[in-house]
Amino acid sequence: MFEFRINRVMSLKNDLLSGLTVALALVPEAVAFAFVAGVGPLVGLYAAFLVGLITACIGGRPGMISGATGALAVVMVSLVAEHGVEYLFIAVVLMGFIQISAGLLKLGKFIRIVPYPVMLGFVNGLAIVIFLAQLRQFGEFGEPGWLSGTFLEDSIIDVAWLQGSDLHLLLGLVIVTMLIIHFLPKITNVLPASLVAIASVTGLVWGLNLDTKVVGDVASISGGLPSFHLPDVPFNLETFFIVLPYSIILAAIGLIESLLTLRLIDEITETRGHGNRECVGQGVANTVTGFFGGMGGCAMIGQSMINVNSGGRGRFSGISAALFLLLFILIASPLIEQIPLAALIGVMFIVVIGTFEWSSFRIIGKVPVSDALILITVSAVTVATDLAVAVVVGVIISALVFSWEHAKYIRIESQEDHKGSTVYAVTGPLFFGSVTSFLERFDPKKDNDDVVIDFARSRVADHSGLEAIDTLAERYENAGKKLHLVHLSGDCRRLLRKAGNLVEVNVIEDPTYFVAKDNAS
Repeated sequence: MFEFRINRVMSLKNDLLSGLTVALALVPEAVAFAFVAGVGPLVGLYAAFLVGLITACIGGRPGMISGATGALAVVMVSLVAEHGVEYLFIAVVLMGFIQISAGLLKLGKFIRIVPYPVMLGFVNGLAIVIFLAQLRQFGEFGEPGWLSGTFLEDSIIDVAWLQGSDLHLLLGLVIVTMLIIHFLPKITNVLPASLVAIASVTGLVWGLNLDTKVVGDVASISGGLPSFHLPDVPFNLETFFIVLPYSIILAAIGLIESLLTLRLIDEITETRGHGNRECVGQGVANTVTGFFGGMGGCAMIGQSMINVNSGGRGRFSGISAALFLLLFILIASPLIEQIPLAALIGVMFIVVIGTFEWSSFRIIGKVPVSDALILITVSAVTVATDLAVAVVVGVIISALVFSWEHAKYIRIESQEDHKGSTVYAVTGPLFFGSVTSFLERFDPKKDNDDVVIDFARSRVADHSGLEAIDTLAERYENAGKKLHLVHLSGDCRRLLRKAGNLVEVNVIEDPTYFVAKDNAS
């Protein structure tokens, strides 16, 4: 009992300190994403607070951090530009309703169809995006970048680089931050290395009076408590159809990013989160946020990694991160605004190093070419577009590869039994990818009058397979011969309607098959 209490106290301490670290890193990111979306900094900060707090309380993945994200911000910017921020708030509310519906319909489990190469590509691509996002801090705001006049103008790498001592000082502070985070855990684990690094570099800048960019140079984070705000829009069908496309896209991106992050944290912590509960949690959080002047959000891979690496495992880590963020907004904004951006950049660079799957380079030549192609493609699409598009592309490519490979595995062997019937034994799945090969193996003109197809080692997987059976039945009927199907699963027999009287199914010889019921949350 005593040992349990000690462990509980240590866990709460780790959650509290990791939450503080996360909150410090959340500030510049929330502000930056607010600027990307074309809204004020407090809109991003309120989203980070509300979404982070609510998902930490009722979400399906303890230890995962949610808030305003860049993937959502790039979708929001066009809505804000065309219709104003009030339409964004109502879009976020509708986004939340869609996500709640997805959770109640138990759609979260479908994240399992995302193959491992897609996961690797997602992680690597997101690590690159996080890295590239920090490059803006090495440039002069509002100045033309080094790629002006090229097709990469205004891209994430088009930066007006700092020169001379300013650049050297920023790089030096970033390196110091990274060295502290790397070596401190080898000495002690009493305090999170990221928190110590931020405090140390801030003290160094203050003590030596170094002239470098701080959080306050990006934007002021001072504000009050978020208040209930009914979006100032006409509540009619026109408004609904304006925001609906944006809400659907935002909901899809938010759920995909959240559920993939959930899977990643599951693997790191060797625990299991609940996808459907997380969908509901994200939905409730966004619905509430839309009514309190926030831009909405989803799981944040970078902040979640900071939290986990700092020792945060429980719900209290997310709750404390949100409450610390609110404290910064209400009281401590003058102090937080003095934190050097270099310290936060260093923390994010360490996150990038820890997030990127460096083993990808080692295994890329050992895995099938198709898996390597999927990994590289998803990474590239994540960097070039957004996560949702990358995941969809990865899943489609994986499905096509799977179908092509399994289409080659269908085998059909024929022989004549003691009754004089031609018996075909089918091995392998019968689905849209294999139906052509399946039909080519039968010759109604040469077969005996009585033909049996044995599906004991096969499975009719989709409607294309049923149509192939129906086509085959018609061919044998036209040839004046009788077709029997044996060992066809019960669900397939029920679906086989179009064949009608053309197909005789031998129910007596068929074993009983059961379709697995997925009750996972």
